[in-house]
Amino acid sequence: MNELEIMNLYTEAKEDKNNKFFENINSNLHVKTAYDRVNTNFEWLEIMEDTIRYLDNILRNPNRFIINEEDIVKIELARRVTVESIKHLSKNTNLIQDYNKETGDVRPSKILNINKEESFDTYENRFIYSLIKNMKFYIDRKKRNLVEESYSKDDKKLEYSANSSLGKEKIDITMTINSKKDDKKSNKDDSGLTISERIEKLETQISDLTSSSVYQTIDKKHISLVTSPIKKTNVILKNVNFQYAVKLWNYMQTHMEDDTKKDKGNNDYYDDGKIKKLIDESFLLDYLVLDSIGKEEEKVSKTELSEKLVGNMIEKVITMDSTMDEKKLKDLIDKQYSIIKYKTVVNEKQIEEIYKKYMDKYLEDIKLIEI
Repeated sequence: MNELEIMNLYTEAKEDKNNKFFENINSNLHVKTAYDRVNTNFEWLEIMEDTIRYLDNILRNPNRFIINEEDIVKIELARRVTVESIKHLSKNTNLIQDYNKETGDVRPSKILNINKEESFDTYENRFIYSLIKNMKFYIDRKKRNLVEESYSKDDKKLEYSANSSLGKEKIDITMTINSKKDDKKSNKDDSGLTISERIEKLETQISDLTSSSVYQTIDKKHISLVTSPIKKTNVILKNVNFQYAVKLWNYMQTHMEDDTKKDKGNNDYYDDGKIKKLIDESFLLDYLVLDSIGKEEEKVSKTELSEKLVGNMIEKVITMDSTMDEKKLKDLIDKQYSIIKYKTVVNEKQIEEIYKKYMDKYLEDIKLIEI
């Protein structure tokens, strides 16, 4: 944006007139602000979405062990005769009912029956079962106070009224400035799913896990749920799938509270500080625009105008840089003069604009150094 034309009105106006107008300003500034901000956090959902496939891996290849159920039963009820059954019979001859010396056949009355069954009732499987139960509870709790989107609402209003005078001329102004800002942040994932849709998808995946034979078998036993701290068995420590499961477990244990942050408030006051001073200055600029209506441009000599412009610029430089001495100021002006002199400039207005451009850049550099 080029230099505001209104600044020329201020620069070319008589300084004593500007000062008198500003001194005579009597103003009021009423400020109203209201804000409502909600910052959502769905880290828990992302972690669950990332972990669900590892839980599926575990249930597809569950940890298991073999249970041997031994029982001495009548020979007619024995399901099968194993090596262990023969060994047991040789040590317990009282179970032999008949022995044929010619054929060597042995007829026992009873025999050891061994039933071998696979069992999923391991600590690791009970841990996964408990984790899935906790996930369902955790999701239900989050859904109760679900806010899907982060948003920020900021409303600002300035009501300004003022009057001033220059001799017999009376000037007054009344204005209102309203600003409304409404910003929403969508939490859709890369596939375009909303938070509700993502939660629904996650719940479906968890439902699939609960339909597995391992989960169903453990569920029928009505076991006590595993609690923290989790035992560091070899499987849990070394198996990557279980490492992700433990990470999710620990996260849920430490993030039970609602992570949504809400901040709401408003202010209603009369300002008598910097903001009011700035708007008082804008009142002066507005008056200069009004005062220019119907008036011919005042003829100001080039020398007078140049002196005024240079004087204003030098005053700004010295105000911004307290270390500026006469030599540094001369060096600065000489440098900018050399740059401007050898450029193609068609009129005095362009020289003025270029001079101000480089002088403003210097002022910005000084501000950055001070900051």
